[in-house]
Amino acid sequence: MDSIKILVVDDESRMRKLVKDFLSKKGYIVLEAGDGEEAVDIFMNNKDIGLIILDVMMPKMDGWETCKEIRKFSQVPIIMLTAKSDERDELLGFELGIDEYITKPFSPKILVARVEAILRRTSDVPADSVISAGGITMDLAAHIVTIDGEPIELSYKEFELLNYFMVNKGVALSREKILNNVWNYDYFGDARTIDTHVKKLRSKLQDKGDYIKTIWGMGYKFEVDDEKKVDKE
Repeated sequence: MDSIKILVVDDESRMRKLVKDFLSKKGYIVLEAGDGEEAVDIFMNNKDIGLIILDVMMPKMDGWETCKEIRKFSQVPIIMLTAKSDERDELLGFELGIDEYITKPFSPKILVARVEAILRRTSDVPADSVISAGGITMDLAAHIVTIDGEPIELSYKEFELLNYFMVNKGVALSREKILNNVWNYDYFGDARTIDTHVKKLRSKLQDKGDYIKTIWGMGYKFEVDDEKKVDKE
């Protein structure tokens, strides 16, 4: 863990110091940026950054614009920090491809726990883990998804969600189950967080997005229609 770099972006130096102190105690290398422009510059010069903690309200370039810029080049996990508790802001963040959303004030220990959960999932992937279904192929080690051989771009959380669906192909999954397994912590937000991710994932999967079936009042099920027809025959 001590080789993993984390970029903390916040215009408040006290906030950066607080987060850095807690992360440094866990052995992480912490880089700091006071605004979005500086964050993008640091990121472009440190492509081995493993995770970004990003504040929303900043001068020069806010968190939304910073996220958009970084997403042009990388699917590095991003945790968004914000003083806003408006649901629309949270949904906007997920639409832009962030992976976690934490509202200020927050517990530094909870933040560290979420950082560790994300990094643990990205580092514990077997080198030969490849799964396929209905023309969708996931290379878990390389973090690559292809549709009929053509690569598509997914955020970290979209990748995790698709992986969970494909591993549990044909199984009805409640929103609670999805939260517990994909987000991997006690989530107190609105279930629409999942619906937002599913909507965007379906769009990126193109016609394969129809494999993700909605189970009204419960959750979702990943079911490949062609395979279902073969089974019936």
